[in-house]
Amino acid sequence: MKRSVVLIAAAVLLAGCGNSGEAAGPQQSQAGSPAKVTFEWWHLSTTEPLKSIYAKRAKEYMAEHPNVTIKMTVLENDAYKSKLTTVTQSGKAPDVFATWGGGVLKQQIDAGLVKDVTGDVGDVIGGFTPAALSAYQFDGKTYALPTDIGMVGFWYNKKLFAKAGISEPPATWSAFLDDVRKLKSAGVTPIALAGKEKWPGHYYWAYLAMRIGGLPALQQAAADHDFTKPDFLAAAQQVKALADLQPFQNGFKGAAYSTPDGQAATMGDGKAAMELMGQWAPSVQKDAGKGLGDDLGFFPFPAVEGGKGAVTDAFGGGGGMALGAQAPGEALDFVKFLTEKTNHSEAVTAGAVLPVLKGEESAVKDPNLKVVADALASATGFQLFLDQAYPPAVGQEVNDAVAQVINGAKTPEQAVQSITEVAKSESE
Repeated sequence: MKRSVVLIAAAVLLAGCGNSGEAAGPQQSQAGSPAKVTFEWWHLSTTEPLKSIYAKRAKEYMAEHPNVTIKMTVLENDAYKSKLTTVTQSGKAPDVFATWGGGVLKQQIDAGLVKDVTGDVGDVIGGFTPAALSAYQFDGKTYALPTDIGMVGFWYNKKLFAKAGISEPPATWSAFLDDVRKLKSAGVTPIALAGKEKWPGHYYWAYLAMRIGGLPALQQAAADHDFTKPDFLAAAQQVKALADLQPFQNGFKGAAYSTPDGQAATMGDGKAAMELMGQWAPSVQKDAGKGLGDDLGFFPFPAVEGGKGAVTDAFGGGGGMALGAQAPGEALDFVKFLTEKTNHSEAVTAGAVLPVLKGEESAVKDPNLKVVADALASATGFQLFLDQAYPPAVGQEVNDAVAQVINGAKTPEQAVQSITEVAKSESE
């Protein structure tokens, strides 16, 4: 998650190349002392507090292991995805890298780029919640350890809702559209959107497809690669119905997510009433803008009248750390260090991530994140981000096609057709 379009060269880290020799444990020099090892760590936590927490973890690990140098690469979301795709297409993977799991990770596994850590994490795997692990396990094997889990929902400005005469968050999609109209009538921009980056827009279609068709529809589409069915089309038509209300901030088509003039800052500076975003939203709003403090609230994506999906079905994901196939043993040891309960709970308490370890729930202090954690705890179903759940080309087409519906460049019919064409092509 997620974001500032700049490569951050962490001052605590020394340059060097990733270790290319595979090792099950720490390496030894011929003299018997630990051999010098350098490994790469790629992640995308560019905002506080996790940015500083991760830098601190790297410093601590290197202080405890003087023979180890961690070379860190930190990128904003889109830049991270692009760079990781380029590197993996060349047949390589960083020693340690952030992953959302799902179809993208599975494709990397099938290409032989990711280490199967099943036999090496038996001492810690029991401490993780099954929900947090699920996106990184395939055929009974584990390929990453989770660092975060969460869900997408609407973050809203209580003061701007009150200005528009809205006394409570909408429970249905019809009420949501009515509230958009009320906000516009009150002179308030209803929704902040990073149209340039596309992935935030796909959340709307994904959630509407879940609420209208239910989770089984998305699971079936993963198998038969057909997104032209009535429920998917209806979801795209509702995206268009929302876009036709012109609810987004001026210039949204060129807006990024975490830049000073992007989606998070628009929300954090009180210039829009809502954003549909994951559990990381409050920290990015504060990092990119001023933050809303007590005026910030959260509500789940509304139910769609007559839909097959439950409002308690959640959409989102978390994050994990996977290892490249040739990563040294020290790299895995570092991932265990990163997810050790004392270290991970510090990030939970700081509001940077949500619990992935059993018994961490009490570490959640932020009231809005507590709402998210409670919603996850009572969720009746869970769907991973579509641009991660499906193969990369399909996920990219979902993002592109939904963005084109929002921008008026494609009809709903054209959007579901193009997604289907890519999905079927990828399955051949």
